[in-house]
Amino acid sequence: MMTKSKKKKVVLGTLISTGGAALAVAAYKKKRKASFKVRPDTDMRNSKKIDQVESVDADKARDEEGLTQYDSVLKSDWVANGFPQTHMELEELESQKK
Repeated sequence: MMTKSKKKKVVLGTLISTGGAALAVAAYKKKRKASFKVRPDTDMRNSKKIDQVESVDADKARDEEGLTQYDSVLKSDWVANGFPQTHMELEELESQKK
């Protein structure tokens, strides 16, 4: 049988071991979180630069003149999805609906 002092030592040793393990895990997690690598944001919608630079096709295509790169991308989406490009086309579509 264990004596009272041996029981105290075992319990104290267990508590110290558990505390040390918990501290080691916390330190490891903190170290990993600090060294976590994140890619830079490349989303065009969050970039101020893309909305200030002239479209790359401005010198090649007449309808790209005066557009920023962001506007050019939006225009490409509109064309790909079949949205009308001018007020006249929009009015024609509305008159066809009636």
